[in-house]
Amino acid sequence: MIWKIKPTIEMLHDFYPKEHIGEYIGIEFTEIGDDYLTGKMPVDHRTRQPLGLLHGGASCVLAETLGSVGASLCIDQTKQVAVGLDINANHLRAVREGYVYGTAKPIHIGRSTQVWEIKIVNESKQLVCISRLTMAVKDL
Repeated sequence: MIWKIKPTIEMLHDFYPKEHIGEYIGIEFTEIGDDYLTGKMPVDHRTRQPLGLLHGGASCVLAETLGSVGASLCIDQTKQVAVGLDINANHLRAVREGYVYGTAKPIHIGRSTQVWEIKIVNESKQLVCISRLTMAVKDL
């Protein structure tokens, strides 16, 4: 298990503060495993671009939300903070409606950096986006 303390879904919703972009666009945490974190996001008026497709930026928000929360759960939050350093995303499939589901897994958990891979799939489990997030771990 990679977590400093085994989180629960309720903990995640309490951990992530209210009135943030994830809340505004409907991101919800759905599952926690020993080495991954999963969430879902609606494809609706909040997350679509003008052509009616899932906005790539919304996929990046889902990826960064999952990876950032995951990174924060792997450090001693009384002594350190994890902040985004770099994100990239390859958008592979269009989505017009329903939900997309993201799963974040660490590739590297180091003292000063973490690298997370986030795969986003549609309701048919087809890959929509793959993202890599690098987090800087800083002392408080």
